[in-house]
This record gives sequence, C-alpha cells and structure tokens, in this order.
Amino acid sequence: MGFKAKARKHRQQDSSSKDNRKKKSTQGELACAINGCDKFADKSLGGRSLSLDNAIDVWGQGNFTALKGRVRVCKPCYRIWKKENKNEDTY
Repeated sequence: MGFKAKARKHRQQDSSSKDNRKKKSTQGELACAINGCDKFADKSLGGRSLSLDNAIDVWGQGNFTALKGRVRVCKPCYRIWKKENKNEDTY
C-alpha cells in the first residue's frame, strides 16, 4: 500500500467525525426576478444582473421584475439568456 492509498484510507475514516463543517446553504436572499422561477439570484449561488434591454429581448415585457434598472437572475436563467445571445455581435 502506497502513501496515497494510506492517506485515502485514513481520510475516509476521519470524514465521518468532521460533521461540524459548514455546509453550503441553498437558501438565498434575493429571489430570481423571472416570473415562474423559484431559484435564488444571490451572487454566491451564481446569480447575475442583466440590464432591462437584455431581459426584454429574451423574456419579453412584463415577464420579470426590475430593481433599479437591473434584473437579478439565477444561474439557470442567466444561461438561458447567454444561449439566446451567443451568436450576436455586441462589440
């Protein structure tokens, strides 16, 4: 048994005793602004902020709530927006 195999063996035994580690919370503070989406748009959970014009292009007028001229979206909604705008030249 080599060094790494021994380390793995001992790490598996020690992991059960270390239950006091911080677990990443799936609850956030900011809800996604897209109507019908139940996820959170916190930066720590992968949320992003889009401009009103970008949100209107993808979801249309009135299908989201805006805050200070920006639309807070969760990671899956941001990926939808990114795929829709993948081929557009924004230079």
